[in-house]
Amino acid sequence: MRRAGVIDGTTRAVTGRRPDRPRVPDRLRPGAVLRTLRRHRRTLFVLAVVALLVQMAVAMVTTAAEQTPTIDEPVYVGSAVVNVHEHSLRFNPEHPPLGKLVIGAGTLFTDVRTAPGFTGDQTELGRHLLYGSGNDPWRLMLWARLPVIALTLLFGLVVLAFTRDLVGRAGALAALALYTFSPDVIAHGSLATLDVPTAGFLLTSVWLLWRARWRPLVHLPMAGVALGAAVATKMSALVAVPVLLPLAVLSFWCAHRARNPGPLGLRAVARPLVRGVAAAAGMGFVALAVVWASYLAVDPRLRWTTPPQVPELRGLRELAVQWMPFPEPFRDGMRIQFGFEYHRYHGFLFGHRYFGSLWYYLPVALLVKTPLGTLALWAAGTVTLVAVRRLRPAAPYLLVPPAVLMLAAMDGARDFGVRYVVFLPLFLAVAAGCVTAVRGRWSHIATALLVAWVAISSLRTYPFYLPYANEAFGGPARTHRHLHDSNVDWGQDLGRLADRLRTRYPGERVWLVYKGGGEPSAYGIEASDPRTVAPERVHGLLVVSDSAAVLARGRLADLLDGSTPVEEVGHSITLYRR
Repeated sequence: MRRAGVIDGTTRAVTGRRPDRPRVPDRLRPGAVLRTLRRHRRTLFVLAVVALLVQMAVAMVTTAAEQTPTIDEPVYVGSAVVNVHEHSLRFNPEHPPLGKLVIGAGTLFTDVRTAPGFTGDQTELGRHLLYGSGNDPWRLMLWARLPVIALTLLFGLVVLAFTRDLVGRAGALAALALYTFSPDVIAHGSLATLDVPTAGFLLTSVWLLWRARWRPLVHLPMAGVALGAAVATKMSALVAVPVLLPLAVLSFWCAHRARNPGPLGLRAVARPLVRGVAAAAGMGFVALAVVWASYLAVDPRLRWTTPPQVPELRGLRELAVQWMPFPEPFRDGMRIQFGFEYHRYHGFLFGHRYFGSLWYYLPVALLVKTPLGTLALWAAGTVTLVAVRRLRPAAPYLLVPPAVLMLAAMDGARDFGVRYVVFLPLFLAVAAGCVTAVRGRWSHIATALLVAWVAISSLRTYPFYLPYANEAFGGPARTHRHLHDSNVDWGQDLGRLADRLRTRYPGERVWLVYKGGGEPSAYGIEASDPRTVAPERVHGLLVVSDSAAVLARGRLADLLDGSTPVEEVGHSITLYRR
């Protein structure tokens, strides 16, 4: 019998056999864990989707509850109340009524006090409704924003479904994560504005067009409804119509070829092509019907008198407006929109003040306002769509519409913010999810790390999503040095300013230059305008919105030169000491 030896304090037989180790239960072995995860992957997928949407909902509701009205919101809310409660189209004709009906649906839960017969303009209407009619501005704004928040969450499901159709669950989760952590989508999806609803309806239409490649008779009418909803929300969606209708023809053609894969002759090409054109025309007719229905839902009699602010157009633009088969208030709204394009506005980019517009403004602003991980995944997703053979058919659907919309926005006269291209985080989130189609462990690891980076960057800016800037440009605290207006300071922090003045500067003399849609006195801020008195009389606390500060000239510029910054509020308002 062999002797036992002691090696490193452990007794084992001289034969070299190790003593028996405690047995690992079968359910804890790596293979068993993986099998358990695979067995419950559908449940885990649903839980992950719910978690992403819940965190987005929390971020948007919190933001909506804490922010005061931005510059555009009082106009939309006032017009929405008139649309819903008075069935009148007389305010804000430059935008169709569907988006405002969505906003107005929230006001039905507030017992809002309306202003029947109000004779002022739409800006005065919004202020009167919020601050002069006995309404609670906090409650009214929150309920006006909630329907837009609900729509934004539903569009997240469209992002998820579209990406899942292309690459499966892993890519769908990556796309949804980019969408739900997008600071721009969260910021503008939590406001009673029209940008995110328009972008979401356009993406929905494109997704349905993609599905029409298999069932065109089912999905093309639905795509027409979504396209009509986009146009009935914001007129800028008209730019997408010449792109989406040819995609409808393409989808019908692909569906026909899938059912009839025979050789291509002249007759075999012409007949499905003609039918495809007819199907696209039907889709356009459905979209037109949705636009008409949105106006008739407000006023079934379609009473309308052209307001005096409608400009007179000439040439091709007026001819195009006259021949469009839309309601008269829609055509007058188009005339107002064209009139805006004739104006020149003040702009600000990287410390440079200018007058007019810069063609490269929006691409540069996107570089500042988009998380770095998102930019990397957008680029990788675009390359993947073009390079991977099985995904190549989806490239025209995901890349051409946002490219055309982007070019149209770059040609616009208003350099006010990336909200004009908020459709990009929706379309390119789907494209980015396609990166998971690239085989290889490292590509999946890199995608997961980039998505995690986006999530961390987004969570760090909470709840200040509107002034977000990525790490390369110093974060949200430095956005006002690069951009202005709705990129950073849209009037959203008046309530936070009131809290700051009450807690840290009680009883001090306050001078205020505020750029926004709120009324300072309604939030307890008693302040004077320093531009109305001699500079030597301005002593104490000077509070200036950052968008006003970067464009300051004359007396305000002199006041700022003689003041010392003390602190900031919400990364959009700066407090100075004089």
